[in-house]
Amino acid sequence: MYPDSRLSSPAVARNRAPILDVLAPALREAASACGSDRLRLLELASGSGEHALYFSQALPWVDWQPSDPSTEAVASVRAWRAAEGPANLAEPLTLDVTRRPWPLESIDALVAINLVHISPWAVTEALMAEAGVRLPSGGLLFLYGPYRRDGQHTAPSNEAFDASLRTRDPRWGIRDLEAVLACARSEGLALEKVVEMPANNLSVVLRKP
Repeated sequence: MYPDSRLSSPAVARNRAPILDVLAPALREAASACGSDRLRLLELASGSGEHALYFSQALPWVDWQPSDPSTEAVASVRAWRAAEGPANLAEPLTLDVTRRPWPLESIDALVAINLVHISPWAVTEALMAEAGVRLPSGGLLFLYGPYRRDGQHTAPSNEAFDASLRTRDPRWGIRDLEAVLACARSEGLALEKVVEMPANNLSVVLRKP
């Protein structure tokens, strides 16, 4: 599609605006709590880099640090940044969530879009542990993706997607929201809100008290 390393995901074009509607005010609150006009944010599993590009363009007061364990994804993020990236979009990091401690200094916010279900449960555990250690008081953890609620899928399409994920890798799968929140609480994070999103996804906003 592009004469360079840029990848493109049709899902990004569909979900980026609804995500921004939830994410932007949550980040404003985090910046206020941290007492700063700017926010230092780490995005995990940046994938193609299109979310990082869109959000950094829309939120010039956020210093957006993309990351991904995949060399192909990192190359795509780098190419999008070179083509269209604003000054607040940083060079992507090669980062495996489970390899702790993470190779970066301080952050005020963490964003993980479509990570929890396309990874082993150990990734969620490591994510919550690092968030609990690294986020300051008032710091934000934002999750987006499909979840089961009260042990049940929220739509037949999610149930079919879950089966497909587990076929690809038995360690993957749509998680119970209650289990994710329990893991977050064990690391000192508190649920602020859950927002229903298009296509049977959820935005989950957590904060460090």
